[in-house]
Amino acid sequence: MKIIITDQASEWFHSEMGLSDGRGLRFYGKVYGNTPVHEGFSLAMTPDDHPENPYAITKKDGVNYYVPEDDRWFFKGYDLIVDYDPSQDGPKYNYVENSEL
Repeated sequence: MKIIITDQASEWFHSEMGLSDGRGLRFYGKVYGNTPVHEGFSLAMTPDDHPENPYAITKKDGVNYYVPEDDRWFFKGYDLIVDYDPSQDGPKYNYVENSEL
């Protein structure tokens, strides 16, 4: 799994969530809602500066964006592209199939 954070999304996370160099953001699956790949589950995020046992991790502008191993089930078979949506003034999530089994 790859996590890709666009420049615009990175700017939003820095300005709206106060993330800065050395900080972290954890993505995970939660009950309720829907995504293009899961019915009854949605994507959630929370600041978390201590990634333990990451399934996937990427660093962008000094921030570690990651998915913990416990949430592999939610992302398995997909890469996550996080972009900025100006109409929502927030992040937009795109799931791209990958060849991971």
